[in-house]
Amino acid sequence: MKLYTIDTGFFKLDGGAMYGVVPKTIWQKLNPPDNNNLCTWAMRCLLIEDSKRLILIDCGMGDKQSAKFFSYYEPHGEENLIKSLTKYGFHIDDITDVVLSHLHFDHCGGAISIRNDRYVPTFQNALYWSHEKHWDWAMNPNAREKASFLAENILPIKESGQLKFLEEGLNPELSEIIDIRCFSGHTESMMVPIINLPDKKIAYMADLLPSHTHVPLPYVMAYDTRPLLTLSEKEHFFKYCIMNNIEFYLEHDKDFSSCIVDYQQDSNKIVVVDTFTI
Repeated sequence: MKLYTIDTGFFKLDGGAMYGVVPKTIWQKLNPPDNNNLCTWAMRCLLIEDSKRLILIDCGMGDKQSAKFFSYYEPHGEENLIKSLTKYGFHIDDITDVVLSHLHFDHCGGAISIRNDRYVPTFQNALYWSHEKHWDWAMNPNAREKASFLAENILPIKESGQLKFLEEGLNPELSEIIDIRCFSGHTESMMVPIINLPDKKIAYMADLLPSHTHVPLPYVMAYDTRPLLTLSEKEHFFKYCIMNNIEFYLEHDKDFSSCIVDYQQDSNKIVVVDTFTI
């Protein structure tokens, strides 16, 4: 059993949108913005080598969008999906399963590539796993999220016949060690996989916790469709993870891949006690 950090580069998003109601005078100290108020964020995926399966969780935004589209998000960095896989000796055709936490472009764009002027699955030999409620939500997007659900990232998965759905909890067809939890504050039925390793447990936090700077409960993104639900989901899941010694794997944190939180009794707050990179 091995885990590999799959870096797919960095991109930029508006700092105010990323920190919601938190004043800029506070959040700019956590992630300094550029002159356009944009902060840098990672697109960090996770590869699980489990017996004969290679399971990739999320896959970045990919490289097939237009120059105009990329100009809004300024993707940059030396790493990309293919280079990161190659670094560990893997090829895209080795991937057996792709778990998509949700279908926003920065999480699933790399799932589809352009070949011979057609949109096709990047991972030809893999099953693509989504959640049925979230899939339906993405197929009929609301005006708030419509720009994040791109048809070219989603429809070719179904058309390929490689699409499968996961339920909340354990799904033996995928893996005996991955426990799926669903959260609907950011978007409907976003999946957070908990990986149960022999020596520890790791939760792939997706957009429930974009970075370690978002641990305080009120630090909820303006992108979230139901921010008060996110706040409640964070509190309950954080407490569960503290009780069960579960580490957080951070998809968008530009500095660290992981963090551990704990309850601070004197302040009655959940706080970060350690940050690190696996």
